[in-house]
Amino acid sequence: MSNTKTVTRWPRLLLGAISLLFAGIIYAWSVIKSPFGSGGFGWSNSALGLNYTITMCMFCLGGLFSGLLAKKVSVKVRMTASAVLIAAGMFITSLLDGSNPALLYVGYGLMMGLGVGIVYNIVVALTNAWFPDKKGVASGVLMMTFGFSSLLFGKIADYMFSTEIGWSNTYRILGIAIGIVTLVVGLLIRGPKEDEIAPFLAAVKSKKSGAAAAEEKDYTAGEMLKRSSFWKLFVFFVLLTAVGGVALSFGKDIFLSVNVESTLAVTIASFLAIFNGVGRLCSGAIFDALGIRRTQFVTSAVVIGASALTTIGIAVNSSVLSIIGVCLCAFSYGFAPTVSAAFAGAFYGRKNFALNFSILNLILIPSAFYSTVAGSIVDSTGGFLVVFIILTVFSVIGLIDNIFIKRP
Repeated sequence: MSNTKTVTRWPRLLLGAISLLFAGIIYAWSVIKSPFGSGGFGWSNSALGLNYTITMCMFCLGGLFSGLLAKKVSVKVRMTASAVLIAAGMFITSLLDGSNPALLYVGYGLMMGLGVGIVYNIVVALTNAWFPDKKGVASGVLMMTFGFSSLLFGKIADYMFSTEIGWSNTYRILGIAIGIVTLVVGLLIRGPKEDEIAPFLAAVKSKKSGAAAAEEKDYTAGEMLKRSSFWKLFVFFVLLTAVGGVALSFGKDIFLSVNVESTLAVTIASFLAIFNGVGRLCSGAIFDALGIRRTQFVTSAVVIGASALTTIGIAVNSSVLSIIGVCLCAFSYGFAPTVSAAFAGAFYGRKNFALNFSILNLILIPSAFYSTVAGSIVDSTGGFLVVFIILTVFSVIGLIDNIFIKRP
């Protein structure tokens, strides 16, 4: 029976991965915004950056709404609503005429952001529920495909923009495709019944002492928010995402600042999404292999090493050290979504995971502002050195915070 269940649950992970591969298009904004920038409508970087900030904020709120409604509204209804929001948001965006970015903020920022946030919350919660013994790997696969979406759909959209299809039809086609996939997944996806995952729960408990297993409980959102462990985790992940977020946003510019040839800088920057995706999968494997406590310190070690190496590379004007450092920063960024999902389940239980994870995922709201702040510092100082000194300090503070994070 155990072997049969082990085989049948893997298609659930594949289904979730496919869903997030399509939904992750919001991370391709740096590419698919090209029709609206200097080569198209001529809208400013700040105006387009504001859309990304709105999108990420709505993404977090969409996940929160989905979590709040998880016990009242069915999965099919929520997935259908998200499919409509995504398709309609992309269609509205396709109608832009360059006169005002307000419609962009409503269509892409508000509607797309909310729709993708709902999908993300449902898929992560229900898929992870099938893998109580492999929380890290399951989260890692889901987050990796979500991150890789920017590389896949960014390339597809960029190609379609240059053909007779044009940017407007490209947005419509992508909106329809993502909407259809979301609808189909909504019909198929479900969480496990207790007897379906009983063997895997037994395997988890067998690895722990009887006392440790007995202490586990499911926390409501209210109970979780009263725990100091939650707020320490929240601060830790906010600090962690700062390093990778800035590196991903300014990778090409950092390389150019240390005299990397332009074409090479663009090529390496395009591979940062891969390092981000690999980081998501590796961090999940580390969580399953080493457990919570050791994963905390491995995460801190990676982010401190990445930010410090980048700082040194910029300070001594070394292209090699800077490239390695920025790639490691992108790799470290992959730890945040995977480890936060795994920690939410391990710390606060499976029963209320959908809502608890959506609350912890609000770390992405402050993260959405890092690039804006970093850009202002670069403009005022003329380089990235001060930015990465600050980020290295953030990563060290994160380690100190990490020391005091313990299971509630």
